[in-house]
Amino acid sequence: MPDSHPLSDWQLHCARRTIFSGGVIAYPTEAVWGLGCDPWDQEAVERILELKQRPVEKGVILVASSVDQIRFLLEPLSQALQDEAERYWPGPVTCLLPDVERQIPEWVRGKHTSIAVRVSEHPVVGALCKAAGMPLVSTSCNPAGRQPARHIWQVRRYFGDQLDWIVPGALGGNRKPSRIIDIVSGQQLR
Repeated sequence: MPDSHPLSDWQLHCARRTIFSGGVIAYPTEAVWGLGCDPWDQEAVERILELKQRPVEKGVILVASSVDQIRFLLEPLSQALQDEAERYWPGPVTCLLPDVERQIPEWVRGKHTSIAVRVSEHPVVGALCKAAGMPLVSTSCNPAGRQPARHIWQVRRYFGDQLDWIVPGALGGNRKPSRIIDIVSGQQLR
């Protein structure tokens, strides 16, 4: 069965090439436009933080196309915590997972000992992560203090030619950004 996403092979190729060359992309997510890059590329992550005027201490979210892409973060956790996280995915829920073995760089994690992760069911996000073969940074596409972009024209107004690629597509049906659940405490943070 072919992948069911609205992107052409060329669009995916361009996005993948941009990510692997240290670039920053904008793309539609479940509720708002996001900015993304390779989470292991410190310069790319720092560029996103600079664009957003966001301090590194806050950290950013990782999105994945499947649980397998973030399995390495689940394996150090108890089976109960793994099961708790997996019950939310794929879907519009971001889970805070303890980064027990410090596998995620601090420029992504920020000052936290946990990492925020979502296994997305959005077709564009899934296609991007699958094409990249890894989870990607995902943070709302807006400068700090401004409303997250809900339209491509807002993406262009906020960042113009400062982005390396804008991936076309439609937002998902959610009106609010994903809920954030701390898997250890069960507390909903957003």
